[in-house]
Amino acid sequence: FIQFLEAAHEEKPPRRAEPAEKSDILTLSQDLHSPLAVPQAPSSPREEFPADWSIKTRVLFMSSQPFTWAEHLRAQEEAQGLAQHCRAVETTLPRSVQEPRLCAELRRAFQQSLVYWLHPSLPWLPLFPRLGADRRMAGKACPWAQDEALQQVLMSDWSVSFSSLYSLLRAGLCPYFYVCSAQFSVLFRAAGLAGSAVPSAAIAPTTRGLRDAMRSEGIEFSLPLLEESRARKQKNSEESLETETADGFGGGSRGEDAGEPAPSDDDDDDGSFSWLEEMGVQDKVKKPDTISIQLRKEKHEVQVDHRPESLVLVRGSSNTFTLLNFLISCRSLVAAAGPQAGLPPTLLSPVAFRGGTMQTLKARTVSGRARVPGGFEDVFSLEVLGPVLPHALHALTLLLAPAQRGAFRALLSPHEPSAAFNACPGLAQEAEPQGPPACGLHPKTLEQLSQCPTLGKSSLRLLEMKDYTYTWKA
Repeated sequence: FIQFLEAAHEEKPPRRAEPAEKSDILTLSQDLHSPLAVPQAPSSPREEFPADWSIKTRVLFMSSQPFTWAEHLRAQEEAQGLAQHCRAVETTLPRSVQEPRLCAELRRAFQQSLVYWLHPSLPWLPLFPRLGADRRMAGKACPWAQDEALQQVLMSDWSVSFSSLYSLLRAGLCPYFYVCSAQFSVLFRAAGLAGSAVPSAAIAPTTRGLRDAMRSEGIEFSLPLLEESRARKQKNSEESLETETADGFGGGSRGEDAGEPAPSDDDDDDGSFSWLEEMGVQDKVKKPDTISIQLRKEKHEVQVDHRPESLVLVRGSSNTFTLLNFLISCRSLVAAAGPQAGLPPTLLSPVAFRGGTMQTLKARTVSGRARVPGGFEDVFSLEVLGPVLPHALHALTLLLAPAQRGAFRALLSPHEPSAAFNACPGLAQEAEPQGPPACGLHPKTLEQLSQCPTLGKSSLRLLEMKDYTYTWKA
């Protein structure tokens, strides 16, 4: 689609319009040389790309058509876009917009798609991402770090906002929201989204201590990625054993050596050592204690701590409500030391909630030149800086399709820990399937988010549209 840009000393053609940022060939060249530009898109085009529940920190759209329609929004257009977001106005554009720069409806919808809601709001602190952000927060003013009374006030205010979001989600007025702490992130989804008939919550990454604390509170959950990995290895082991038996090797030692032991390998460690008494050596052999036995049984679960496979899925209204109360009182939710000490988790939502602050994504346009067979051509880009939530990515593509005449390319930078949220939660058997909530998002966006995730623990990194059809690479 696009090869590499020339160096800054190459002669530039006359600019058609003044972009929001001056033409920055070196910056755009670095974007195209980044690792995100390496993957090749699949060859099977589709009308819609799969839902991606990871949060993007940056999205770079590129096209041979200029993005002048996204530059210098008038004050009235910006105000109308914010009002359209608050009133959940649905914008319907024609298949192709002939003069995008003169289309006020397109420009208002663009402003509308950049809006998200945040709590707490501290302009001098970067509140996303929170995982691994200690270095970026170091040296920032944190007056609450040594003030316990102020920490209690912040946490009390945060609890009100958290409860408000959950109530909106249960009522079908909020499709989903994120809770981002310094240790892990949580994604709450309403019933009818991601293929689940009941409200669900995903937590990643987790540790054995957190999972044990959730069990002690009576929260029922599953580890879908870990269970899937175990099932796949067991299946491969069985297939290998069958192949060796058919070939006349017999036994299963080679199949067992090829992968991890099956869960049944630990069945003998049940605490029963009667066979030692039968041999008369029960007093001469040191028996493993209960803790050692438990650790050996859970070695697979412990090994996945802090990894995508540690993703926890909670289903059902009662379990998610118990999780809400658990998180409010969870000590590990707030860092006890470091730059994030005493700072409540970040709440991110596509809709308004009590205590939430309206924010907008940062967008800028850049133009340059790209080498193509036979010479050079203008290349234009639109950079959007996160947190880009799932609905925002889809809303932007709905605008770019008609504005860029059905052809553009997007390089996506996901927040890696949130990629595990693309694991499929599955349908709950205790409830009847229902449609997505009427929460103010575009119907096409809701339709996409209602589909069962198919990306597993991966996320979209390359998205390309040609002739109004998508190809992508995870």
